[in-house]
Amino acid sequence: MLLGCIADDFTGASDLAGTLAREGMRTRLFTGAPTGQVADDVDAGVVMLKSRSIPVADAVAQSLNALARLQALGCTQFLFKYCSTFDSTPEGNIGPVAEALAAALDAKGVIVCPAFPGTGRTIYQGHLFVNDRLLSESGMQHHPLTPMTDPDIRRWLARQSKAAPGHVPQAVVARGAEAIRAALAAEADAGRTLVVVDAIDDEGLRTIGHAAADARLITGGSGIAIGLPDNFRRSGALARHSAPRAACDGPALVLAGSCSIATREQVALYAKDHPSLRIAVDRLIAGEPVIEEAAEFAARHRDAAPLIYSTDAPDAVASIKSAPGGEDAAGAIERLFGDLATRAVANGVERLVVAGGETSGIVVTTLALDALDIGAEIDPGVPALTTTTSAGAKLALALKSGNFGAPDFLGRAVAILGGGDG
Repeated sequence: MLLGCIADDFTGASDLAGTLAREGMRTRLFTGAPTGQVADDVDAGVVMLKSRSIPVADAVAQSLNALARLQALGCTQFLFKYCSTFDSTPEGNIGPVAEALAAALDAKGVIVCPAFPGTGRTIYQGHLFVNDRLLSESGMQHHPLTPMTDPDIRRWLARQSKAAPGHVPQAVVARGAEAIRAALAAEADAGRTLVVVDAIDDEGLRTIGHAAADARLITGGSGIAIGLPDNFRRSGALARHSAPRAACDGPALVLAGSCSIATREQVALYAKDHPSLRIAVDRLIAGEPVIEEAAEFAARHRDAAPLIYSTDAPDAVASIKSAPGGEDAAGAIERLFGDLATRAVANGVERLVVAGGETSGIVVTTLALDALDIGAEIDPGVPALTTTTSAGAKLALALKSGNFGAPDFLGRAVAILGGGDG
């Protein structure tokens, strides 16, 4: 492998893998650090971790373990991928993990660039925007786990890191790869390990990627990867390859655990013409047979691509969490979706569309999917994935970050996972 990537959640890993595949790298997703040998035809490996919201020490340890395994597989460049809205707390985990990886690789002047213009995330003067709003005015300030109340990535990162980060402004990025390289080198000479780099469009991201040709470590959202395959191609290490199409035409099931604005809109649209069941979280917490009822609903509507969701407005979620027993609401919902996915696959479901990072993580983990291959892009940041279960069954998946996807995403994802055009 040429490029080794470490992602702090499962939908982010899928997003990054799709970007690399679209740019011509044969890419494989791994659930945790890969063990054993990897086929020679894999150009890039993306390790999926659930390290975004766990204790800092655990996130650092898991990331360093993944790095060591990717180094053993021969990777020459490494990318730490986190969310394009920089989801983190003042304590971490982005800063501590990035600094630990940089120390292990003896890297200075490391790019920090969560921008993803294709989904409206841009960085200007070190500030992160979501479409035309500052991050702190985008709705992310209400995130239940990682409320983003400060759009200045330099300031937020400084709270998480041992040293203040540097900055490469848009005016430098506009002058090209050589100017970016010189600015990063100057920041490294000044002793700065992490350097926030502005990016307002894909052209800028591609230029930043070209500037990182010799970098041992890059960090950012999936957009930062769009220029990296070109570097390997120019060196003669990579030929261009096309991502294969998914082709599982068996029954489909849609699971939605995200409460983001985008997912709530997608759920409402999909439910208009598909069998849909909303999980009563209060009943689930109370120990009522909600899982059995949901599994029976999925089985009864197996051939109609049903939707099962816990998606709700933030104030309703907060109310549930504050109620007696509500502190484990998130865990109970995750376990429910993992159980539903397992039962559905055992019942012959071949296509799973999953909305939400935590929901995607529990589904992949519960199904014990060790590796997934990357297919065509469904929407920016969401590729089709294919794998074979331990029982030998074919399975196609879409793992969608809560904020990603057009309003009609769920229906198109079901179609594309079946080999259609969506």
